[in-house]
Amino acid sequence: MSQLNALIIDDNANNILVLQQLLTIEGVDSAKLPTANNLLVQLDLLPRIDIVFLDLELPGVNGYEAIEILHAHAATASAKIVAYSVHISELHNVMELGFDGFIGKPLNSESFSDQLWRILNGEKVWYSS
Repeated sequence: MSQLNALIIDDNANNILVLQQLLTIEGVDSAKLPTANNLLVQLDLLPRIDIVFLDLELPGVNGYEAIEILHAHAATASAKIVAYSVHISELHNVMELGFDGFIGKPLNSESFSDQLWRILNGEKVWYSS
């Protein structure tokens, strides 16, 4: 089985650190971007991505704009895209816009592994706390 790769797009360094640590425990490599600005250029520099954790509230290009770019780019076209946000009120919107899941912040480290593998196996996961 080839190595799984995740992309974290979040402007909060602490959120990125926690998510990277949890992904490492699961054997998933990860890259991080603090913004979705210049996303097309950044994606050209990355390997194939299996899953994207996308903060909805980003400076400049927000998560709703970024998902369109992610769906259109070869590196992420088949990736699972997960809204990763404190805004659980956005759950209905992310369902309608083609996200593969929603994981609320702060992450629950006890349920993260199950959520991650369910999403990677094609199941839609909508988890708010």
